[in-house]
Amino acid sequence: MTDEIDETAPPSGSGCAECDEAGGWWFHLRRCAACGHIGCCDSSLAQHASAHARETGHRLVQSFEPGEDWWWDYEAGAWAEGPALAPPTSRPDAQPVPGPEGRVPRDWRDVLRAAGR
Repeated sequence: MTDEIDETAPPSGSGCAECDEAGGWWFHLRRCAACGHIGCCDSSLAQHASAHARETGHRLVQSFEPGEDWWWDYEAGAWAEGPALAPPTSRPDAQPVPGPEGRVPRDWRDVLRAAGR
């Protein structure tokens, strides 16, 4: 599995690449271990991290949240382990959850509940 990890790949940014491009928002962030792509989690509306895994075959992600270092294997549907990745290892501490600031609706909890997240 280590051939599916690039320890030197920097994160693609500090937020979900696709949500940023579309002006959207996310709940939590995940980092692709193969290429550094930052996508939103499956509790987010758009679920860009798992979409990236399906589209690219990049199966391993690590949480991109401060204080979290757990891994997930989308192909196995199970927890995984991996090496330290290139910094930064999380979104900025000052970035709110959900984020980013200014794009999250006031009723975000209701929005996620209505979407079954």
